[in-house]
Amino acid sequence: MMEEIINYFENINPVLAAFHATVFTWAMTALGAATVFLVRNPSKKLLDGMLGFTGGVMIAASFWSLLAPAISMSPGEGFTKVMPAAIGFGLGALFLFGLDKVLPHLHLNHDENQKEGIKTPWQKTTLLTLAITLHNIPEGLAVGVLFGGVAAGIPEATIAGSLTLAIGIGLQNLPEGLAVAFPLRRAGMSKRKSFMYGQSSALVEPIAAVVGALAVGFFTPILPYALAFAAGAMVFVVIEEVVPETQQGNNSDLATLGFIGGFICMMILDVSLGT
Repeated sequence: MMEEIINYFENINPVLAAFHATVFTWAMTALGAATVFLVRNPSKKLLDGMLGFTGGVMIAASFWSLLAPAISMSPGEGFTKVMPAAIGFGLGALFLFGLDKVLPHLHLNHDENQKEGIKTPWQKTTLLTLAITLHNIPEGLAVGVLFGGVAAGIPEATIAGSLTLAIGIGLQNLPEGLAVAFPLRRAGMSKRKSFMYGQSSALVEPIAAVVGALAVGFFTPILPYALAFAAGAMVFVVIEEVVPETQQGNNSDLATLGFIGGFICMMILDVSLGT
């Protein structure tokens, strides 16, 4: 099955391949949000454990799928070889830091008076969705950049590796969709609207993927920087948003074990399927 999927992606334009892969990651978010139609009220333990899993997947993907290939494909030795990854990683974190300060949003489990970004009269539902949208920008970018590397003929960037990253991101998008939809439902929104807001948070992923693939295709030397940029952005999201959200209640141990499980899952996927 995996071989057939790889063959399909090898025979289409890499930019289109990046788009298709991130349509899958969006669909997983939509699937998670769709559980609002089936489950009345999931426990806080389940939500925190799944959110911890999300963080583990993102951290593992940042190293195994992004930073390690970025270092491997950089020229030179020692200090020179690691500098593109270091610079890209720092720029990616700063990019998300800037978005976090500018884009109006509200983290899960926070009161409305704790909203961040520029002042706006937007409703809580919109702000919650924008918070998860912040998570998804670097995820889509990461998939697109890897497919762009495939198009450029970089040996360290492979279709298998790109698809493995998309699968891992899809897995962690499932609880993200759920984590958006259910707080909105508990706030009084209809099931249909809760689902629509939940799935819409990942619509940015195909857009970011296409941008990343095109950027690398036009200017191949930026690939190590671009991979590390996506990694830095993802790690910023995990430390700034995901981890604090899982440690606020009484389920911090469960969330931490979920984080470890997510890391192990993504590491196994990348090492076993990504080559």
